[in-house]
Amino acid sequence: MTSTPRMPALRDSLDGSPAPWQRTAAGANLLGADGNLGITIFEEITALAGTHGAINLGQGFPDEDGPAEIRNAARKAILAGMNQYAPGQGLPVLREAIAEHQERFYGLQLDPATQVLVSTGATEAIASTLLALTGPGDEVLTFEPFYDSYGAIIGLSGAAHTTAPLLAPDFLPDLDALEAAFTDRTRVVLVNNPHNPTGAVFPAEVLQRIVDLAVRHNTVIVTDEVYEHLTFGPRHIPVATLPGAADRTITISSAGKTFSLTGWKIGWLSGPADLVAAIRTIKTFLTYSSGTPFQAAIAGGLRMDDSFFTDIAGTLRAKRNVLSAGLQAAGLDVFQPQGTYFVNADVAPLGITDATDLARRLPGLVGVAAIPVAMFCHPEGAERTRTLLRFAFCKRFDVLQEAAERISRLGEVL
Repeated sequence: MTSTPRMPALRDSLDGSPAPWQRTAAGANLLGADGNLGITIFEEITALAGTHGAINLGQGFPDEDGPAEIRNAARKAILAGMNQYAPGQGLPVLREAIAEHQERFYGLQLDPATQVLVSTGATEAIASTLLALTGPGDEVLTFEPFYDSYGAIIGLSGAAHTTAPLLAPDFLPDLDALEAAFTDRTRVVLVNNPHNPTGAVFPAEVLQRIVDLAVRHNTVIVTDEVYEHLTFGPRHIPVATLPGAADRTITISSAGKTFSLTGWKIGWLSGPADLVAAIRTIKTFLTYSSGTPFQAAIAGGLRMDDSFFTDIAGTLRAKRNVLSAGLQAAGLDVFQPQGTYFVNADVAPLGITDATDLARRLPGLVGVAAIPVAMFCHPEGAERTRTLLRFAFCKRFDVLQEAAERISRLGEVL
C-alpha cells in the first residue's frame, strides 16, 4: 500500500519558506516546534469550562444582549427587505453615523464618502489594513501582551512582528523602550487603546510620543479602539486627534463591545482618504460586504443619547469591582483595569509559578475559567507574564457574584 502524500496546501512553500497558513499559525502561537497545528487557548479553555460546568470568564463576550431599540431596528430592516449586499464601502447611513460619532465625541471631521469604511468587525478592519500596508521586509510594532489576531495577520502579511513591553502594575509602556523598538523599517505601529488584555488606558503623553516617533520614522499609525466607550475614569483619547497624527492614522472601532452585540460583526475604520482607498482594495476581496440590516441598526445606535454611553461604562465598572473583590479574597494581586472587559490577576502570592497550568486546572478546581496572559506574548513576554491570568467581567451581576464566591475559595483547594 502506498502512503498518501501530504496535500499541496499543507506543504511548505516551494522555496522551503513557511506557507502562509504556517506564518499565520506561528504568529498566533498556534504552531508547535514540531510543526503541528494546535487550537487556540480560547477553544481549549472553553472546552474545559464546558466539561466541568464552569463559569467561563475566559472569552470576552457579554452574556446579555444590547439595547432593545437597536435589535428592533435590525428586525425592521430585515422585514423592510434590507437583506441583500450592502455597498462594499458600507451603507451610506452608517458611514454618515460613524462620521457624526467621531465629530460628536472627539471633534474629528471626516468625509463619510471617502474617509470611512465599514468592515466585518474590527478584526477584518485590522486584517485589511495590515495586508494592504505591510509585507516582507517591513516591521509591525505592537505592545506586548498583544491581542492574538495581531500576530496572526502580521504573520500572514510576511512582515516582522516587533513589540514594546507593557509592565505591571500600570501596564504603561516605558518610553525609552518604546523609542528603541521603532526602526526605519517600522511600517505600521498598531496601538490597542484601551488595551486588551491589560485594561490600560494610555494617557496623552504616551500617545503623543507614539505619534512623534511615527513621524520620525515615517510610520503609519493604526489604532484599535473598540473599547473606546468602556473606560473607568480616564478619558479615551483617539490618536488621530493629536498633533501630527491625522494624516497618518487609521482609526478602527466596532459596534460589538459598545452595544454588547459581538455576534453582529459590524466594524469600521476611518482616516486619510488615500489610506482608506488602499485598505478598501483588500477588504473588497475578503468579504466585500456583510450584515446589511445590522449596519442600518447600528447607525441608529451610534446616534443614541450621551447617557447611554456614560451608563454602559458605569455598569461595567461596578461589574469589575464585584469580580475584583473575589480575586482579592482568594489572595491574588489584582491589577485594576482602567478600561475594557478584563481584569488581570497575579497568582504568584499563592505559590503558583505557571498560570497557564493553573488555567487548565481552574475549571475543575473552583468552576471558573480564565485565560493565561502569557498566551498573548512572544517567548520573552510570556516569561514576564507567566503568573498572570485574565478574567472577563462582561457578564451578568449574578454570574459574577457566583464566580467571585467560587474564586475566593481558590487558596483552600490548591
